Amino acid sequence: MKVSEKLENLKKREAKIKEMGGKARIDKQKVKGKLTARERLDHLFDEGTFREIDMFVKHRSTNFGMETIEIPSDGVITGHGKVNGRPVFAYSQDFTSRGGSLGEKHAAKITKVMDLAMKAGVPIVGINDSGGARVEEGLDALKGYGDIFFRNSRASGVIPQISIIMGPCAGGAVYSPAMTDFIFMVDKKSYMFITGPSVIETVTGEKTTFEDLGGAMTHNSKSGVAHFACKDDEDAIYQVKVLLSYLPDNNMDDPPIFNNGDDPNRLCPELDTIIPDSTKAGYDMKAVIQSIVDNGQFFEPHEYYAQNALIGFARMNGRPVGIIANQPMFLAGCLDINASDKISRFIRFCDAFNFPIITFVDVPGYLPGTDQEWGGVIRHGAKLLWSYSEATVPKLTVTTRKSYGGAYIAMSSIHLGADMLFAWPTAEQAVMGAQGAVNIVASYRKQLKEATDPKAKRQELINEYETAFNTPYIAAERGYIDAIIQPSETRIRLIDALEIMITKKEALPPKKHGNIPV
Repeated sequence: MKVSEKLENLKKREAKIKEMGGKARIDKQKVKGKLTARERLDHLFDEGTFREIDMFVKHRSTNFGMETIEIPSDGVITGHGKVNGRPVFAYSQDFTSRGGSLGEKHAAKITKVMDLAMKAGVPIVGINDSGGARVEEGLDALKGYGDIFFRNSRASGVIPQISIIMGPCAGGAVYSPAMTDFIFMVDKKSYMFITGPSVIETVTGEKTTFEDLGGAMTHNSKSGVAHFACKDDEDAIYQVKVLLSYLPDNNMDDPPIFNNGDDPNRLCPELDTIIPDSTKAGYDMKAVIQSIVDNGQFFEPHEYYAQNALIGFARMNGRPVGIIANQPMFLAGCLDINASDKISRFIRFCDAFNFPIITFVDVPGYLPGTDQEWGGVIRHGAKLLWSYSEATVPKLTVTTRKSYGGAYIAMSSIHLGADMLFAWPTAEQAVMGAQGAVNIVASYRKQLKEATDPKAKRQELINEYETAFNTPYIAAERGYIDAIIQPSETRIRLIDALEIMITKKEALPPKKHGNIPV
């Protein structure tokens, strides 16, 4: 065969593989409003930068007549390219090719790019759209999942791992995304579950739907498995690119600084009036965050889950930071099981990838109730204590209003290693609120018992307690607060603190790992 014929043969083979599962199956994908596996990669990577590897890989199964079946690229496209000018590895499962089912070679292609991403020290993005394990390949398929899970664990905390769910994801296929750092789902088009609705009905008699059982909003609002709910494939990929713009390539790098033109010496006068006069009234902590961070841009994972807590990424004077806050608009900002888990995992991600952590505190305590106690709020709340204590990145805290009891300690107090703690004059730091204190303090109870007008006396004692204890000044006297500041100056003070603490060096005692109360 002549050289020209060999070159032409290569082109024909590539063209045939790029047809994926064929026009009929691609059209079916399009009718559902979904991009193809290759189109998704084209949207993710900067134009002309994607380089495919292992295009010609084939399965080697001979079970159930599989030797006669061609699966283009064995149902997954793998390779590397640049996103926003920075290197990224990715794989994209092709549902048009045998349902994107995972077999031995399909898994081997994925593990290869995972290994390469680790060697290169760059993020990896997995686009999941698969019917699950390829049954015809039996244990070889299950072995493939195990190989992927093993690498997810080894890569955790070393390189960012991002999963996009763009179709069904069932059985063993859900565990790899769950082991990655962030999961994006497409509303009404992607699903995650261990067992599907038909199996559940057969075994338990319970009737449910794909959407209610494992849809995007289910996992974004109820289970907390997913972090983002996106309107379509294009939106999901856009959101991934935004996330990547905040992240470092690996755990040895710092997040990329971007000069976005927002004045570091800008005051935030609106914050001087944002706290209501009534301590029972709520206010939007997200508005506080958006006022302080660069250009008001706050990128928020888990927006619909445990809404009494906020987590997200922002920039301060161009430097990416992790933001954590209580949200008084939901459950009065109380900590509970889900909020503790949400915050704890985010702390550990920020610490692994060198994000300074800024915490905004307005917390009346842990949410009371039998459901919380029986659900293990002690264990889940301990994760929060653990994670803040373990983190060695710069940690800054701003107390805006309430900070009571155990929740005072848990929300990045000086006692858990916060480097600098600022408080607004509206801060209330105490063992508990005045209402509860009047019921418990012995001398107060005695005065109430002896009072001729218990209602008036009770209000008098509440006022007395609030004046004496529900202020930031006692904590400041003991050195538990570094500065009491005007709310309008918060941005300036945080940026100054970040600049001085960014060179912080702190090492944990030598050990294999701690035993976090999972």
